[in-house]
Amino acid sequence: MADLQQLFQLGSQVQGRLQQLQSELADRTIEATAGAGLVRVRVDGRGLVRSLVIDPEAFEGRDAELLADMIVGAVAEAQRRASDLVQAEMRKLSPNPLAAL
Repeated sequence: MADLQQLFQLGSQVQGRLQQLQSELADRTIEATAGAGLVRVRVDGRGLVRSLVIDPEAFEGRDAELLADMIVGAVAEAQRRASDLVQAEMRKLSPNPLAAL
């Protein structure tokens, strides 16, 4: 019975740490660029877009489709980096929570 109680306590600890991690990630900022820096996107640690900056030079001599591709590319890269950050932080948690029992 003690093992079951320990398992519940461990689950509660892991859940608390996950909530803390989510809060910390919301405060982190990841940036990615495209088009040699003409498009810059910032996302939070959860991958939500927080800002998009387009250099006015990006409009010169470019069609809308190319600009859209640069924006999509920068957003995708920023979100991939945020996902990598989440995975790295999750690995820092106990790799095998049952090993503590």
